[in-house]
Amino acid sequence: MLINRTLRTITVLTAAFTVALTGAVAGGASASVADETQPSTDRQLLFYNHAYSVVDKETADAVENSEYLKKFANFEVRTTTGGGFSWKGRYLKGRETYIELFSEGDLPGQDAEFGSAGLAVSAERAGDLATVTERLKASGITPVPYRQTRDFGDGVKVPWFDTIRTFSDQYEAFDPWAMEYLPEYFADPRSNTEPESFPGDVGRERYLPDDYRDRLMRDITAIRIGVPARDLATMVPLLRTGGFTVKSLANGGVVATGGGTRIQLDSVAREQAGLKQVDFVLNKSVAYMTEERIGRSTLAVGPGARAVWTFDPRP
Repeated sequence: MLINRTLRTITVLTAAFTVALTGAVAGGASASVADETQPSTDRQLLFYNHAYSVVDKETADAVENSEYLKKFANFEVRTTTGGGFSWKGRYLKGRETYIELFSEGDLPGQDAEFGSAGLAVSAERAGDLATVTERLKASGITPVPYRQTRDFGDGVKVPWFDTIRTFSDQYEAFDPWAMEYLPEYFADPRSNTEPESFPGDVGRERYLPDDYRDRLMRDITAIRIGVPARDLATMVPLLRTGGFTVKSLANGGVVATGGGTRIQLDSVAREQAGLKQVDFVLNKSVAYMTEERIGRSTLAVGPGARAVWTFDPRP
């Protein structure tokens, strides 16, 4: 999760760009799943990295204090400083993917409101973010770049990752971006990351620790988020150019598949925005289903090597 207010001061993109983005999710309203759009790249360039969402305080506190989640996943509550801001997140981390939850009021400004969310897709190979950037430009979209830094507590800013967004400072409740981890971050021993598996390895598995091996959760296989229509339009170009196959839904939302993760973004009004469901694959099969109520959410584990975490709508 990154919080970069500097990015929001960049000049708003042109009206023609906005029209192009809106068109990317138009149509497909006559069928439950329609208008399959094949990826605009010959291989997957971007992969689901993580998502975040602001949940109600009851749920956030229950997540933070859940003994079950500590057994289920590589679970961590951490305050991070980056880009001049600090944030407290509740993390469930797998082999390559993770989810981050905030409580109402944890973040500044509009991001503090229930239902605020974001989603990052990332490159596995150095240079792939630059390729995505050039392909977006070729399609008439000028991405907005930003370099995120991290402070490990000594006041020294370490380059962390580069990002691009297909908008400047205009989003209602959902912030999507593409990113690529930087060699400087991997080289810093405080990052506790792994050596590269191949030249140019900037992948998610290298970034995340291997503590998932001692827990049930292995990775996130699907995620569903309610997103205002205007914000949804800014995500679609990143998904398509990154190599996802994108399908339009009857409700105006989209489903994107690729790289092992299914991303469903429902088009909703602002008051209905936020995290709805997360699906996991487990490290091992379990014989029967166990349900754990966590605040205003339910985590159903099993049977088999899967789990589903659903979140109640705002009361």
